[in-house]
Amino acid sequence: MTDESAGDDQMRGALLPGRVGLFVRLSANPGGRTGLLDALHRYADRLASEPNTEAFVIALDPDDEDVVWLYEWFTDEAGLEAHRLSEPFTELVTEIPELLAAPPGLLRIDPLRLHLQTAMLDDTVV
Repeated sequence: MTDESAGDDQMRGALLPGRVGLFVRLSANPGGRTGLLDALHRYADRLASEPNTEAFVIALDPDDEDVVWLYEWFTDEAGLEAHRLSEPFTELVTEIPELLAAPPGLLRIDPLRLHLQTAMLDDTVV
């Protein structure tokens, strides 16, 4: 990640040309969000085997206790394809259909620019 804001020690930024991103809406069966989150956490624990997956964010929907949102981005189209063919992703898409009340909703995006607090870069995230 390159520093896009000279002299600003609080933020780190990067331009993201060529990246491919997705917002994914996952609707768990009623009361089943915990099981879906368990599957997603197991998948996230294996992301090191997907070097072209640069970001993977799991978020809870504050208005619907059965919905989970994913935000992910890949180095490029080839990175997205490598993700789709990876063993961890194949196992995830085999496991989660029985946990879902509806097919996943997908929105393709092209990430452009990123800024993070430097404190986030220093924190230990699991």
